[in-house]
Amino acid sequence: MSRSVRTRPEGNGQALSEAYDTALLDLDGVVYAGGSAIVHAVESLDTARAGGMHLAYVTNNALRTPDTVAGHLTELGIPTGAEDVITSAQAVARLISEQVPAGARVLVIGGEGLRVALRERGLTPVESADDDPVAVVQGYGGPDLPWGRFAEASYAVARGVPWFASNTDLTIPSGRGIAPGNGAAVEVVRIATGAEPQVAGKPLPPMHRETILRTGAKRPLVVGDRLDTDIEGAFNGEVDSLLVLTGVTDGAQLLAAPPQHRPTFVDADLRGLLTGQPEVVGDGDGFRCGGWTATAGAAGLELDGDGEALDGLRALCAAAWTAAGEGSCELDAGKALARLGL
Repeated sequence: MSRSVRTRPEGNGQALSEAYDTALLDLDGVVYAGGSAIVHAVESLDTARAGGMHLAYVTNNALRTPDTVAGHLTELGIPTGAEDVITSAQAVARLISEQVPAGARVLVIGGEGLRVALRERGLTPVESADDDPVAVVQGYGGPDLPWGRFAEASYAVARGVPWFASNTDLTIPSGRGIAPGNGAAVEVVRIATGAEPQVAGKPLPPMHRETILRTGAKRPLVVGDRLDTDIEGAFNGEVDSLLVLTGVTDGAQLLAAPPQHRPTFVDADLRGLLTGQPEVVGDGDGFRCGGWTATAGAAGLELDGDGEALDGLRALCAAAWTAAGEGSCELDAGKALARLGL
């Protein structure tokens, strides 16, 4: 089946940790939330690793260095080395290094993660538009990043200096709720200059390329909670994906997903790495998975049967995505989801 017209989640008789050599795991909403490990994450990852699966952690957050991220994961009980962490700072630093001379000065608007990544690629971070930079790079700098840093970027970009962004996520989760992300900061400079940056992070190809170069994965599985970054990134990289429902995506958003946001597999949490995925099969005018049958009727999605809630959700996805064709589903799914407790 073409990826561009996925009409149902796929099944797999093997445990996913056996079917794929490397898991490319998002962090926030997948492994941890608010700094604390998500339920079942530590044990599931430990079991997958013990079975031979390589675990790599892929984040759009350019603020923290790989060393810092690895240290946090290790403290949570997930032994991790810096080499197992891939950040959008690393992806954008490589992108810049391919377009400017070795040792070139780059104006940094962001945190230590960007500076470390630039130095790794042989580039020289600078702090002012008057330091004659040949590029400007913007990444998440945390809630205390001074407003004047955006002005510094704007001065350089307005002079014609090429502009790069680690990622354009408009929001970022925090322990107190949802905060503005790097994408919001990028908008500030865009408004001031009218320019457009080159972007490296998920869901764009530079980030996927960085993960493959650093992990050497031959059969990777992207694992994430966001449709518009993790799952779309897998789609753009032409690799399979597992959506876990421990983060920002709920059942209604999944059913309405356009083709590029439709995951290969769906599970409740990271325990999904350790099991096979049930097959979703055609059944008359609808689709069946486990004890559930779902159809797309004139008034909306209809669900019949009982069993595991996730099986019902998988069947609903097949009915919704088939009804939507290559677009997104606008059918009423409320009653069906309510019956599943989703």
